[in-house]
Amino acid sequence: MIDHLDHIVLTTAHTEQCIDFYTRVLGMKFERFGEGRMALKFGGQKINLHEKGKEFEPRAALAAPGTLDICFIASLPLEEVIARLAACNVPIIEGPVMKTGAQGPIRSVYVRDPDGNLVEISERAV
Repeated sequence: MIDHLDHIVLTTAHTEQCIDFYTRVLGMKFERFGEGRMALKFGGQKINLHEKGKEFEPRAALAAPGTLDICFIASLPLEEVIARLAACNVPIIEGPVMKTGAQGPIRSVYVRDPDGNLVEISERAV
């Protein structure tokens, strides 16, 4: 019945810092759409942004900054990801470590975005 994810929603209390992190650090594209809507696009997916206190309906029952725990598969080797994070002064809180992803083994590092969400950045392990 389900084929793939289209988008997720991230609630932020730090809109400008959030946009900067996901665009400058992680390389996503920022887009405005609809009436005041915002999204971060990458590949064939996107993250819709909701500002704390200005969430669009319908929304999660407990939409709150810092509650997201997400894993991205990088488009470049993990060593290059680590170098980019260092250049952007984003501390790695764990890793590189081996984990199990949706399609098998992955090698990951963990960072936090400006709202404290846990962001796992991984490469498929061979």
